[in-house]
Amino acid sequence: MNIAVIICAAGAGTRFGSKRKKQFTDVAGRPAFLRSVEFFADNDDVKQILLSIPAEDAEIIEITHGAKLAFHGAKLCTGGSERFETVAKTLSLVKNDIDIIAIHDAVRCCLTEKWVRDVFALAVKTGAAMLAAPVVATLKKVADSKIIETIDRTNLYEAQTPQVFKADLLREAYGKIDTLDKSKISDDSQLIEAMGKKVSIVETDSSNIKITTACDVAIAEAIIKTRQKEKPKGYVGPYNDAAKW
Repeated sequence: MNIAVIICAAGAGTRFGSKRKKQFTDVAGRPAFLRSVEFFADNDDVKQILLSIPAEDAEIIEITHGAKLAFHGAKLCTGGSERFETVAKTLSLVKNDIDIIAIHDAVRCCLTEKWVRDVFALAVKTGAAMLAAPVVATLKKVADSKIIETIDRTNLYEAQTPQVFKADLLREAYGKIDTLDKSKISDDSQLIEAMGKKVSIVETDSSNIKITTACDVAIAEAIIKTRQKEKPKGYVGPYNDAAKW
């Protein structure tokens, strides 16, 4: 299957609490958005990568990272003020021969190859699939600073990305977006659900973290560090480290 990946990096990141937008902040030595691009760049089925950024940042990102993005086959484009606007604008740039479209948050930079492979395969099979993690925290419903209910977390999952859909299904869903209350749209799977279609999940865990506040950067860096590839066992020769360069 021919897959296109839309990486959403156009958000203002107001909760991040820094002059630098969260998608551009360094995570273990590389910007979060670049780490997200890298997860898809080496996948043979991925034929197109579209990185959607704020219009005001296009020039500086082209100067600082344009060569790296070109090396990975990623094309820069500009997004909108809301998530659904960003995806809608970028959809128009997806090539006609694309079968599957994946939408990913640039600030989820702790993916694994297995998760990506599994969610792609499930989307090909079912038409709509996404990553999701079971809710493990105790949830409380609160009103006027008082707990009014403890929520049963059975069968509750936290939505994650990438969310992956057959191209014609996603285009149809966005074609009907004006019939919905846009203020209540928080992810792309909602549009598919609104059409009466089922979205399947690949179960993950909380390590597929979305960087939202500055504190999340340290957590993401720790996750990345634990996933660094182990050195090969046994004798590998005196030039092994040099060969990595």
